[in-house]
Parts: sequence; C-alpha cells; structure tokens
Amino acid sequence: MNSPPANRQRTMLIVTAVLAVLILVPSGVGFVNKLFEFYGVIKGEASGAFAFTPLVNYLLASLGFLCLMLWAIGQGMFHDIERPKRTMLETERMLDEQRTSEVNS
Repeated sequence: MNSPPANRQRTMLIVTAVLAVLILVPSGVGFVNKLFEFYGVIKGEASGAFAFTPLVNYLLASLGFLCLMLWAIGQGMFHDIERPKRTMLETERMLDEQRTSEVNS
C-alpha cells in the first residue's frame, strides 16, 4: 500500500497535470487559431499586410519565451525550487545575528 507522502505526491502530480492540460490546451489552441487568422488576413487581402507585424511579434515573443524556458531547464532551475527560499532565510538569519551582535557590543 502507498504511504501517505507517496499518495500525496501522486495526488499533487495528477492535479498539476490536469490543471496544466485545462489551462495550456485552450491557450495553445487560441494562440494557434490567432496565428492562422493573421496568416489568412495577410494572404487574403492586399490591405491585410498590417497583420504581418503582429504575426512576427507573436512568433518572436513565443520563441523567446521557449528559449528562456529551455535555458532554465538546462541550467537545472527546476530541480530544487526551494533553494532560493532557504538561501534567503539563511541570509536573513545571518544578518539578524550580525545586527544583534552589533547592538549588544
């Protein structure tokens, strides 16, 4: 039988996956649909060339965010997401100790 922590981890994984699908799939469909609409405007009308700029803007922004996410994954930034919190708390504790020792001196 699964232990409570393992059960909780599995539940969290399932909830995260379901929320990711519920949020990312409609967002992705809407984004791709908007790109196809812009492309249709560009190809359909001579005056539709104005849509080229937002299309390129969307593509470049998306590519930039994708590269940023891949870089963060490559740097291991998602391995220990609690480390910055612990570092900040340790630094704060150290600074508090320094202030206390300065006041008592």
